[in-house]
Amino acid sequence: MPRFVIERDIPEIGSADRDALRGASQKSNSVLASMKKDSKNIQWEHSYVTADKIFCVYLADTEALILEHANESGFPASKVSQVVNVIDPVTAEA
Repeated sequence: MPRFVIERDIPEIGSADRDALRGASQKSNSVLASMKKDSKNIQWEHSYVTADKIFCVYLADTEALILEHANESGFPASKVSQVVNVIDPVTAEA
């Protein structure tokens, strides 16, 4: 299944407290559960929160499912990029 990185522009999200982040996570999970009930293949792996953005990593059959989740959850998908490869320190080894 393709992996995507979603850039979400959310001003001051980095200063959100734990309860606000928990609520956002619950909302996202709720939308994902609803999509899965409709046999839509999408999964949230994790997210990185910075000062004014969240970078989310998802698995999904299509970019359209990422955009549907963004629309239904109310979390903007400012930029969606499909991951074409992964590198890490082990990549340097022969």
